[in-house]
Amino acid sequence: MENAAFRPFEAALPADDALNVLKSALAGADDGEIFAERRKSESLVFDDGRLRSASYDAAEGFGLRAINGEVAGYAHSTDVSMGALKRAAETARLAVGDGGGTLADAPSATNRKLYTDADPIGAMPFAVKIETLRDIDAFARDLDQRVVQVSAVLAASLQEVEILRADGVLVRDVRPMTRLNVSVIVEQNGRRESGSAGGGGRVGLDGLVDPVDWQAKAREALRIALVNLEAVPAPAGVMEVALGPGWPGILLHEAIGHGLEGDFNRKGSSAFAGLMGQRIAAKGVTVLDDGTLPDRRGSITIDDEGTPSQATTLIEDGILVGYMQDRQNARLMGVTPTGNGRRQSYAHAPMPRMTNTYMMGGQADPSDLVADIKDGIWAVGFGGGQVDITNGKFVFSCTEAYRVVNGKIGAPVKGATLIGDGATALHRIRALGNDMSLDPGMGNCGKAGQWVPVGVGQPTVLMDGLTVGGAAA
Repeated sequence: MENAAFRPFEAALPADDALNVLKSALAGADDGEIFAERRKSESLVFDDGRLRSASYDAAEGFGLRAINGEVAGYAHSTDVSMGALKRAAETARLAVGDGGGTLADAPSATNRKLYTDADPIGAMPFAVKIETLRDIDAFARDLDQRVVQVSAVLAASLQEVEILRADGVLVRDVRPMTRLNVSVIVEQNGRRESGSAGGGGRVGLDGLVDPVDWQAKAREALRIALVNLEAVPAPAGVMEVALGPGWPGILLHEAIGHGLEGDFNRKGSSAFAGLMGQRIAAKGVTVLDDGTLPDRRGSITIDDEGTPSQATTLIEDGILVGYMQDRQNARLMGVTPTGNGRRQSYAHAPMPRMTNTYMMGGQADPSDLVADIKDGIWAVGFGGGQVDITNGKFVFSCTEAYRVVNGKIGAPVKGATLIGDGATALHRIRALGNDMSLDPGMGNCGKAGQWVPVGVGQPTVLMDGLTVGGAAA
């Protein structure tokens, strides 16, 4: 049975009463809001021929924030009631102190609709989900006799939010999310290797349970695993590197994107602080953060402060032209919010966060870029990585990469890591392919202990002088 729509300011927190409490808490403040949320999620894990786990979570609550200058007070509760709201207001009010601020104008309104508001969990029978996972397992095993283990994860969630401001403005957003991941392990001559593929977005489950979709994911996971079976130890040294399109944009996200978030730049802790209007990348490099792409994992109709999402140009033809901003940092820096104020849940205060961050494509044929490598690697897939925001230094592991010598693609390599720093790497981009693509919808981003869904993308990128770490003698 479908739950009624989440309308906290109609029942549990009557709008007039809640508004009076909020106005009292924000008297003399610069900004603030009540963020109310209900979220439910389901995850099914089918591993090694059986359903290993089936989890369902549901939660609701609210957070009240009061901002005065650089100080923010935040209180939250799972008890959506007037009593809890009044207690939260007393706590958040402490940040306002003697006040003196002028309440900021409300965000502009929008009637744009970027994704469905249908519940992806309840829209499909549980039995269909289980049968789909069972079919994926059988299909992947039948593809190749070397497959020894298959794992498939089907996940869905629905987040409903309402944001109330002291000026009476109330905005609402309903955010679905679905994802399917397939992983396989293959064995040959005593050697085991793995491969995985997946994706999703702010869509229903119908497309993900379509055999056309999950069969393609299973084939791709198997392809990567078989490539890794043939992989040799990666070389080490300073080399030319061609990064593949799509998901390898995660390196852009981590090594550069975080450094272009407003709070790091306001505080001077970013490697890009104070460089607005200056060249920070090679000519031709244009980078955007765009939360308006329909159905994408990182897209949001409004951010978690109520500001409509937008396409923000960060780097234009190599020149730094913008940062990603929430309301507080934008006000303190004297600029306009960009719709990047995001939070993990009602239990967290918002901060500047990426949505879908990508590099625009160029004019070159991708195959020509790889053929232009004299001594290096072609990195197609990426795993985890680490980044130091203060200096942009990064270390990323490759899940699929190939040795390239004199333009000839050689053996796949295993254990390759890419080492460098974002600021230097941007200047070493030699050419961009005409194949810009977005990732399949599997990114999550961590910052200050908060996780939010994001998207990445890029074309094939040819770079000079990147350090490759490997185990080859």
